[in-house]
Amino acid sequence: MKAFDELNFKADVSYTKTHEWAKKNGNVVVVGVDDYAQGALGDIVYVELPDVGASTKAGAAFGSLESTKAVSDLNAPVSGKVVKVNEALADSPDLVNTDPYGAAWMVEIEVSDSKDFDALMKVDAYKDYVKTLDH
Repeated sequence: MKAFDELNFKADVSYTKTHEWAKKNGNVVVVGVDDYAQGALGDIVYVELPDVGASTKAGAAFGSLESTKAVSDLNAPVSGKVVKVNEALADSPDLVNTDPYGAAWMVEIEVSDSKDFDALMKVDAYKDYVKTLDH
């Protein structure tokens, strides 16, 4: 696990308490897991994602990550409909460890209620939250 000062936080995304990041692009939100989550999980060996067209509910599981340590739910930061899935993760789940904010994006969700996105933490609030967690 990385020390707090080694974690990579991005200012241009919003965060959930379950360590997903979300980046809004019009009415679509790109979702992935952050540097804290990938570090805590260890080597990712499998990513389970929903099908295009699946519905998501803010705070509810939409998929899972399997690491050498555990299986963890992926929780949707917003309610809506999955419009795109990162197929590359099926063959290269290790992208989650090497590029969590880039090549390892998980899904794109067409947002049904913009209030969900507005409720997410900005980078400074998320940093404060992570500081409260056991490292």
